[in-house]
Amino acid sequence: MKLTYYAALAALAASTVSAHSLFQQLWVDGVDMISQCVRTPPSNSPVTNVGSSDIRCNVGGTKGISGKCAVKPGSTVTVEMHAQPGDRGCSQEAIGGAHYGPVNVYLSKVNDAATADGSAQWYKIFADSWSAKAGGNSGDDDNWGTKDLNACCGKMDATIPADTPAGDYLLRAEVIALHTAASSGGAQFYMSCYQLTVTGGSSTAAVPAGVSFPGAYKASDPGILFNVHAKVASYVNPGPTVVAGGVNKTPGGVCEGCAKTCTAGKGAVGTAIGLPAPVETGATPGAGAGCAQTQYQQCGGSGYTGCTTCATGTCKAQSQYYSQCI
Repeated sequence: MKLTYYAALAALAASTVSAHSLFQQLWVDGVDMISQCVRTPPSNSPVTNVGSSDIRCNVGGTKGISGKCAVKPGSTVTVEMHAQPGDRGCSQEAIGGAHYGPVNVYLSKVNDAATADGSAQWYKIFADSWSAKAGGNSGDDDNWGTKDLNACCGKMDATIPADTPAGDYLLRAEVIALHTAASSGGAQFYMSCYQLTVTGGSSTAAVPAGVSFPGAYKASDPGILFNVHAKVASYVNPGPTVVAGGVNKTPGGVCEGCAKTCTAGKGAVGTAIGLPAPVETGATPGAGAGCAQTQYQQCGGSGYTGCTTCATGTCKAQSQYYSQCI
């Protein structure tokens, strides 16, 4: 009996670890920017302390990188999540293990996206949260943003509001996984920040009022301290409401736009501001002139096919799946 019990615990632990995930890549109007402007978290493990500064970007110290992705007001930005660093396959769920919950996207206007620490105000531009599903016996059966994310190979389209002022921004993509959220501190937050430069927008338009991270969430918020395994009558997505010009998506719909049609390794690959031309997914590691990763970017690991040279620092293994320029 004891052996069965401990074996079950081990299986649960293994499934929980394998379900951890990362927002890693970005598409801008259907162009693959790969991971040139993302502050890649140090691992695919979640943040659980809403009072920690890691709740901003899931990177200790919220360190910036050199690359910025150029967008325009009204652009569609497609965030992409997968379970392991460097993975862009669709054979497994983007975030598995019944990690059901909302997907949110925030913007924060900053002086320099490469150096901003995430302490400026954030406003929500996208939410794909919860809707009831007929015949469901619990929240697990309902429609959730993470289920949409899984259905679309880890991709989720968000719109840069048409009245967004010109300048630098951090874009924060977030999943709140609720599978262990019935007790305080059990909700799991998976987020990454992308460094953007908005071009073509007004330099005088007002920036929407925002919230601070940490501060925007409390461990006791009804959408954070939440039993997803019970019958759900309603769900309050944590944080502020989506600003005017943003998108509130109803969960359970079909994949559309880039989330439906964009495939890694096919089509145009963009170059982030301040970086050399990237190597397409599927290219020989290290191939191409000027192929080098910037500080804190991935440079190796099981299944990784990108650049293995570091422009700054040294490529050091963090695990069998992930090596990083540090």
